[in-house]
Amino acid sequence: MAQRNDLPEEPGQDIAAPSAGADASAGADMRAAPRFTLLIRAAKLIVDGGEFLCILRDASATGVKIRLFTPIPDHQTLAIELGNGDRHAARLVWTTGDHAGLQFLQEIDVQRLIDERDGAYPRRQVRLRLMLDAVLHSGGESVHVQFHDISQQGACIECEKWLMVHELVRLDTGVMPSIYAKVRWRNHPRYGLVFEQTFKLDELARISAPLQLSQALADAARRKGQPD
Repeated sequence: MAQRNDLPEEPGQDIAAPSAGADASAGADMRAAPRFTLLIRAAKLIVDGGEFLCILRDASATGVKIRLFTPIPDHQTLAIELGNGDRHAARLVWTTGDHAGLQFLQEIDVQRLIDERDGAYPRRQVRLRLMLDAVLHSGGESVHVQFHDISQQGACIECEKWLMVHELVRLDTGVMPSIYAKVRWRNHPRYGLVFEQTFKLDELARISAPLQLSQALADAARRKGQPD
């Protein structure tokens, strides 16, 4: 795999790898962390605790380029979290359109990032923590529930009504089309749901981004209003 510059480059900026005949001194002047191209890898951008879906594009031991679905709000801390639970603190280097470059505060194991085999949740889809009210329709009844997290394939909700495992339910949120899902597990009042029709990554990101951004801006305003 070709090597490229180790810092997240701005889109459109080509970084030439050293030629096979380059001498040792010239190679020493190049930043040598290998960069791998990740065509589509879902992850979460953690902004002061708020969670936003993003797509990793390029990554090296020292930085990553990501695709965004909403502008990054003013913040104090940033991190990238993978589907397996690994989290890497970072700082913002640049933004251009819907892409951004981040530099990790500590070097990472790039192969571990690519494989996502290890970690607390190996090979699990990215789950977005999302506080969202909804109405659940089950057995001729309609009850209010709250989402706790959501992924492309399912969600965790809190529901006061007792639901049966494998029961088919309908969820209306007002911000996305009606969702039909089956109960996968229960630990009343929390239930795990599997969607009958999965979300595309960009579809889920665009639905969730305004909700997350609104909450992030409210949190930032609240922090500014607090006395030192």
